[in-house]
Amino acid sequence: MKQLETDVIVVAAGLSGLAACCAAAEGGARVVCFEKASTTGGAANMGMGPLGVGSRIQREHMIPLSPIEAFRKHMYFTHYHVDPRLVRDYYFKSGDTIDWLCNMGVEFVGVQRAFGADEATRPYSDGEFTWHVCKPEGGGVPGPRAASGMMKKMTEYAQSLGVEFYLETPVKKLIQEDGAVVGVIAVDKNGEEIECRAPSTIVATGGFGDNPEMIKEYTGFEFGKTIFNFAVPGMKGDGMKMCWEAGAAKTPIIMEIMYQLPDNMNHFIIEGAFRQPCLWVDRNGNRFMPEDQIGNTTFTGNAISHLPGKVAFSIFDSKALKRYKKHGPDIISHVHPHDLYDHFDEQWERDLAAGYEPIAQGDTIEELAKNAGIDVDGLVAQVEEYNAMCDAGYDELFEKNRAYMQKIEKGPFYCCRQTVGAYGSLGGVKINHKMEAVNEDARPIPGLYCVGTDACSIYGDSYPFVLSGNTMGFCLNSGRIAGENAAAKVGF
Repeated sequence: MKQLETDVIVVAAGLSGLAACCAAAEGGARVVCFEKASTTGGAANMGMGPLGVGSRIQREHMIPLSPIEAFRKHMYFTHYHVDPRLVRDYYFKSGDTIDWLCNMGVEFVGVQRAFGADEATRPYSDGEFTWHVCKPEGGGVPGPRAASGMMKKMTEYAQSLGVEFYLETPVKKLIQEDGAVVGVIAVDKNGEEIECRAPSTIVATGGFGDNPEMIKEYTGFEFGKTIFNFAVPGMKGDGMKMCWEAGAAKTPIIMEIMYQLPDNMNHFIIEGAFRQPCLWVDRNGNRFMPEDQIGNTTFTGNAISHLPGKVAFSIFDSKALKRYKKHGPDIISHVHPHDLYDHFDEQWERDLAAGYEPIAQGDTIEELAKNAGIDVDGLVAQVEEYNAMCDAGYDELFEKNRAYMQKIEKGPFYCCRQTVGAYGSLGGVKINHKMEAVNEDARPIPGLYCVGTDACSIYGDSYPFVLSGNTMGFCLNSGRIAGENAAAKVGF
């Protein structure tokens, strides 16, 4: 067995782990990081950018949101079911963390909000300009994976500070002596065990999005049936289990809910094309929410999760498709391509020919319902009611913005079945505002910190889409805070 000794051990090199590495090394600590995969970055390589409040970029854009305002909005959103000290310290750190990244060479295209609420509901659900979207490597329009360049910059910075990375070397066990965590046992790609000891260990393994059994046990969803979350390879919940075994208390665990199509990255044009305020129904043909709110993917995912079969159907007719092709979408996505309707016909015909099950087409409403798996009588009745409200110019059911009240009347008709999706799991390990893992009595477990989505229990029952970039923001800042505290503990 190989023996190592250092000041701070970081378990996993995703976003929170890299932030911990950089911060601890900046504080003068010797840092060793073990990563299961062959590269750094983890799930954050798929992201677009983190939250920040009070950054210099926001000030340059005259965005007045303050950390205390973000804190209040967050706590009101969660009804104070979460730790206010932890939330407070996160937001007050977040603006400086964006500046910290800029000093590493990370570039941002600007600050965005992920969702702008309709005028009638703006006081309740409007998003804030907190999402610092990363500039893609090589330029171009930001989209999924834009943050991969940030991960490279953070890795390079950590290496320049002397952080030692052991790739393809997962940690298998935390070493405890007299109740304190004093190191880890890892196994390299050749099967050799490594015992590494340090006064502080920071666990940052990213939750259990790739563990169907844990998803079912802790959230009730069935992967591939009732939820189609991103399953980043290797995210099995290992770190959470190790922390629990070391005495850390459990917190409620949720999935970071949204909605998406199965195998969505291979059907990205179709997915984006149907994220519009057209007609949305359940499998009985009934509308279930004001469609002008579907841009809030968390709220829409929540709504779908309570429908029969946990599925919904978005429907538009050929007249709407023609309008989208000519004028663009009613709701512009910050994730999907802006020119997606230019490529819609090609993708649609290809997916239809391949038998891609979530989509259906029909020359009549009855044919569409039958092909899509919607109750025929229910959909026919709903379309008749909806079209009558469109003629009247007023949605009597949900008061949907009248600008989007467009009749479903001209075939062929297009339908896409929407399913619950998620970016991964959130929460599991109880921590305090110093990012120390704590037991059931809220007493710190000496030597153990937990950060990122393994410990992100600050959202209550729903991701706060109104403060966008939040999960990446929490990963960054929890990792940075833990790294600073771990370095300070060693006396630097």
